[in-house]
Amino acid sequence: MTDIENRELEDDSNEELFEHFKFQADPGQVVIRVDKFLIDRMPNTSRNKIQLAAKNGNIQVNGTNVKQNYKVKPGDEVALVLPYPIREIELIPQDIPLNIVYEDDHVVVVNKPSNMVVHPGYGNYKGTLVNALVYHFQNLPKKINDYYGRPGLVHRLDKNTTGLLVVAKTENSLNNLAKQFYNRTTERRYWALVWGDIEESGTVSGNVGRSLKNRKVMSVFPEGDHGKHAVTHYKVLERFGYVTLIECKLETGRTHQIRVHMKHIGHPLFNDLEYGGDRLLKGLPSAKYKRFIENCFSLLPGQALHAKTLGFSHPKAEKYVRLDSELPEGFERVLEKWRTFVKVSS
Repeated sequence: MTDIENRELEDDSNEELFEHFKFQADPGQVVIRVDKFLIDRMPNTSRNKIQLAAKNGNIQVNGTNVKQNYKVKPGDEVALVLPYPIREIELIPQDIPLNIVYEDDHVVVVNKPSNMVVHPGYGNYKGTLVNALVYHFQNLPKKINDYYGRPGLVHRLDKNTTGLLVVAKTENSLNNLAKQFYNRTTERRYWALVWGDIEESGTVSGNVGRSLKNRKVMSVFPEGDHGKHAVTHYKVLERFGYVTLIECKLETGRTHQIRVHMKHIGHPLFNDLEYGGDRLLKGLPSAKYKRFIENCFSLLPGQALHAKTLGFSHPKAEKYVRLDSELPEGFERVLEKWRTFVKVSS
């Protein structure tokens, strides 16, 4: 009996773009190489992809990493992590400016601006980060390998979330990064401005899944009831009375995780249209204060959320890459306005 127990990506909305497969070998299973075992059960996956996964430590048997020549025995539990491919649509190269903060022959890290979708999909075939990367890759001085021209995504950011995002330039790098994201060994820290005077630090746990009332947004559900396990740690960076600047550290990477977790504990992100942060939630409703809030909103195209820090083990070189990014101008100007507001009000 074989069973795909868990696909880490059930649809194209997940922020982490990989799949996790798990198979149980039958009691009567003949001894067979693990790559052949997986090919027989995954006819749409090439032998090369499975061998690359093994090379990068993405295949486990009974919880231990194995090479492609491992012999599967009756009762073995075989697990595999694979990067989720971009939908097979034409990737149109577009000369869109990119803010590249790190690049070598294996990976590229970009600082994504607001109002940019990460990859093409229904309604967004052009103008995405992937369209810009395809153009960039095609204009490099040399080809990288057969993977050249197809940016390898293992995570993404919401359209209006800014900040750091790592992209693989080779298939080996893609497999390696997918494993790191799946094993939660990457470092991801976000800065967010939330409504209210939140506690000094805390952890928000709760399954995140599509809302049963509105499929376009996410909701928090009791553990085991619906959605997927999600954990967000946060700490206060700066207080402004009616709003607070916090740093969030992700333990998991679910769609809209920070946004829906903060709403769940009563502190939605400032100017978050989907989760109720785009209206006056704290403070006296005076005309002057309302104008102040509206002026702050006008500086932000969406929620005040920035992927500030990203760390990962380099897929080829023996080094740890840790990058930090500046807040976008609009976010920084909003913070300055709140600092001035607090001084004038005190």
